[in-house]
Amino acid sequence: MPIAVDIDVMLARRKMSVGELAERVGITPANLAVLKNGRAKAVRFTTLAALCEVLECQPGDLLRWEPEDPADTEAPPGAAPSEDPADTVGA
Repeated sequence: MPIAVDIDVMLARRKMSVGELAERVGITPANLAVLKNGRAKAVRFTTLAALCEVLECQPGDLLRWEPEDPADTEAPPGAAPSEDPADTVGA
């Protein structure tokens, strides 16, 4: 995924545990772990704002864009080509 999450970096800088952050933000430690490990599909702005308030940082300190590695998106050798018209250039 091209969006990297750096909550662990800010936690280390603030010398704060995941449990403490989750409690202060008002989310479960499990949901914070999903976000922290980059497995979340979305994040509410209210949650992002609360994270920034508690960690005293900007959203860009927590989230950054990284270009995708083309090797990660290539089909494995021998895989059938995609038949999705949206995968076609110019579609």
